[in-house]
Amino acid sequence: MKTTYALAIHGGAGTLLRSEMSDEKEQLHRDALKAALAAGETVLSQGGTAMDAVIASVQSLEDCPLFNAGTGAVFTNNGFHELDASLMEGHSRRAGAVCAVRRIKNPILLCREVMDSEFVMLNGPGAEQFAADSGFEFVDNSSLSTQFRKDQLVEAIEANRVQLDHNDSRHKMGTVGAVARDQHGNLAAATSTGGMTNKKYGRVGDSALIGSGTWADNRSCAVSATGWGEFFIRSGVAGRIATSVQHGVTLEEACRQMIFHEVETLGGDGGVIAIDNLGNISMPFNTPGMYRGWVKEGSLIHTAIFAEGE
Repeated sequence: MKTTYALAIHGGAGTLLRSEMSDEKEQLHRDALKAALAAGETVLSQGGTAMDAVIASVQSLEDCPLFNAGTGAVFTNNGFHELDASLMEGHSRRAGAVCAVRRIKNPILLCREVMDSEFVMLNGPGAEQFAADSGFEFVDNSSLSTQFRKDQLVEAIEANRVQLDHNDSRHKMGTVGAVARDQHGNLAAATSTGGMTNKKYGRVGDSALIGSGTWADNRSCAVSATGWGEFFIRSGVAGRIATSVQHGVTLEEACRQMIFHEVETLGGDGGVIAIDNLGNISMPFNTPGMYRGWVKEGSLIHTAIFAEGE
């Protein structure tokens, strides 16, 4: 039996203020969000799976240099890009994740390969060896660089701080993600990030962690998170939202509870996008803005950036 499809994406949360964003920059980001939504909706409208849809949307965002994932990822302290990503399928609860990969243009595609193996999560050189054995082509790490990210690294090193992405120098959150429900009623979630500017010691945030940054279960919902990863890990955000929904809490209430009464209480900030098994969408965040967009079967594509919902 056919059911209505739905898709939501995010491109990171942070201090995104209309007063500090030019019309040109705003339009560039909205166009990129629309392109990512269109990529995922094309899959869904043709009867494709939620998993293929979220991969298509996230791959589009990874390829866009405006976002902190894939091309355009931030720099580590030692001048490299280290990428984290994860993927989960709702009806089987299969999952794949990679972290600290340097030579993979689209980490979300490698997550799909991991999910189809006996593994769930692979790290660094081991993940890249698995990629080579699976036939992936490597790219030079420098091909992921942009001048904007180089400038961010210089700023962070001069100030002797680690920083996240979209925002002032203190709280910058850059992650991309997608959640979907397909025509068959199945859910999926995907998340990808370059992490934190000037990060050290092989730091890994929540984006690669199933249950913290990504979760999908047909019995409840699919979730992708963006924000200060340490707090999302400590709160187990994605998995706990799903558990609440499975026990009868509405999707909106479950998401808001985690962001405003768990993550925020610990001192963290960020947001989530989530979709339940009825196709309801929730996108709460406790920052001034979050790049986001959504579409449902039979409706137009919507994008928003600022807290006032525009």
